[in-house]
Amino acid sequence: MRLSAIAIVALTFLSAAGLCLVAAGFAVKAIEDNSEYGVRLALDENSLSWAEVQADGLQVQLTGTAPSEAQRFKALSTAGSVVDAARVIDAMDIRDTSVLQPPRFSVEILRNDSGISLIGLVPAATDRADVLERLVPLAANGQVTDLLETADYPVPDQWDRVLGFGIRAVQGMPRAKVSISADRVSITAMADSVEEQRRLEVDLARRVPTGVRLVLDISSPRPVITPFNLRFLMADGKGRFDACSADTEETRGRILAAARAAGMEDRGSCTIGLGVPSPNWGRAVEQSIAALAELGAGSVTFTDADITLLAEQGTDQALFDRVVGELEGRLPDVFALTAVLPAPETEETGDQTEFTALLSDEGALQLRGRIRDDVSRDIMENFAKARFGSDAVVSAVRSDETLPEGWMVRVLAGLESLSKLSSGVTRVTETSLTVTGTTGSERASSQIAAILADKLGETADFTINVTYDEALDPIAALPTPEECIGQINEILSTRKINFEPGSDTPDSAAAGIISDIADILLDCGDLPLEISGHTDSQGRVEMNQRLSEARAQAVLNALRSRRILTSSITAVGYGMDQPIADNETEEGREANRRIEFRLVTTEPVENASEQEGVADDAQTPQEEDASDTDADGGDETPSDDNGDEAGE
Repeated sequence: MRLSAIAIVALTFLSAAGLCLVAAGFAVKAIEDNSEYGVRLALDENSLSWAEVQADGLQVQLTGTAPSEAQRFKALSTAGSVVDAARVIDAMDIRDTSVLQPPRFSVEILRNDSGISLIGLVPAATDRADVLERLVPLAANGQVTDLLETADYPVPDQWDRVLGFGIRAVQGMPRAKVSISADRVSITAMADSVEEQRRLEVDLARRVPTGVRLVLDISSPRPVITPFNLRFLMADGKGRFDACSADTEETRGRILAAARAAGMEDRGSCTIGLGVPSPNWGRAVEQSIAALAELGAGSVTFTDADITLLAEQGTDQALFDRVVGELEGRLPDVFALTAVLPAPETEETGDQTEFTALLSDEGALQLRGRIRDDVSRDIMENFAKARFGSDAVVSAVRSDETLPEGWMVRVLAGLESLSKLSSGVTRVTETSLTVTGTTGSERASSQIAAILADKLGETADFTINVTYDEALDPIAALPTPEECIGQINEILSTRKINFEPGSDTPDSAAAGIISDIADILLDCGDLPLEISGHTDSQGRVEMNQRLSEARAQAVLNALRSRRILTSSITAVGYGMDQPIADNETEEGREANRRIEFRLVTTEPVENASEQEGVADDAQTPQEEDASDTDADGGDETPSDDNGDEAGE
């Protein structure tokens, strides 16, 4: 009986325990479900649906990939607002941040008398040793301060070319700041003269890589203008400058605005320089131009503080007196006005005595007309030979003692004026002097006006009709890189650089071809070129590779010996890898044995080979074929010990 009672009690306790376990399981499941549902609902309401929720007893585990650290923290906070934060387990990941936008790479190169400094951020792949090697020779005492930092990101397109362009720009400017980025180069520099400033601006604009914006701020010392001159003419309601000088940008703007108001139709130009006789120069010029416009025709000439107002013959005397009187009353102190109204002609002058000097496009100078005596003629001819060259002067001048005083001065002034032109004619009479022609200098007209005003006096009657021709400008007329490559192509399309058989020595005929190419490069300057060597398929790969490299280098050395700038020219050998013809025929192998010039650029243009229908298999990315092929006319080399032949 006792055993049965004990068993009954034990079974009762066991049953109760089982029921408790079952009840606890249902309770835990309910808590898990409620927690998971509540947290998931809160996450969805806060736009955090990327987070996954999994309840495990009293713990709530969050998984998923958070877009950012802030989003991960927001998910934890949201879950902690629904259940006890201590119950929340963070198993979330954060999106890989390595796929970030690369930084903006840039370099600033500062060069002055103290040395060169490099500041900025460059790709880790940039060859800093090469950059320093190119800059050290330019720095004072070889002092280059390298403050560059690096970042391991992909190199931007054109980065190496733009960086190379910036370094070459620094080479030509002792005092400069060059700011370089992948798509923009900004240059601030000081030139030694106006001519040097123009040369730098034109040269840099020609060489900037395609697609890169170039911003130039190159200043130069203001020229000293002596005398400080200006000459404005009006006829038929239209005005123009023969010469214009100003002391500031503001003054130049005021003068040009006054000229346009008086009838000048073109943009006009005015040289800013030193030597202004008064800070009121601009006001005096404005007033004088306005007075001339009121008269309707004539000229106004400034020579320092002396002003000459020459009215057109036939101008109403009352109008002339009123305009001149008002101008004299308004002019600032220091300026002195001389006003001339030519008297009307009373009789025909007939044929006037004349001296003519004619300068041809070829530089030959013909002198005709009269001079006062033999001594004057000798002086005049020697002066002309000194200006134009002894062999260029042809004189047919005769003596005439009846010529007026001052005739010799007028003739010499006309010849000196003509020396400022590329071609033209000067005519001298007793009452006038005319200079007509073309020039490659934008300042020629101003220089001629200064010469004539100085030699003949402010009241002299002279006419300047000079045309600026950009093709004659030694700076603006420099050939573009594409034009230079076209000229090289033209040579290599009919003549080929050959080498001695199996050698990197150019043959005797090649010397003349290389010299002709050097003549072109002398005018083209420092171009980014690649000289590439190529062989046919005969022989071992390694031997052909070495031979092609040696031949390309031999051409580069030959150009260097002819004093060509080669800092931006590289020699590369491609061996047999870039055939342009069938290596199964002798003609094809001969065509494949060649030297090519390539202009390094991002926009390929048609080369001479392509124009002839040859496939452009040899065209490499980011390079423009800069020459026609030049085959090696030598015989094939004999077999080596292994029976191989070297492709020539």
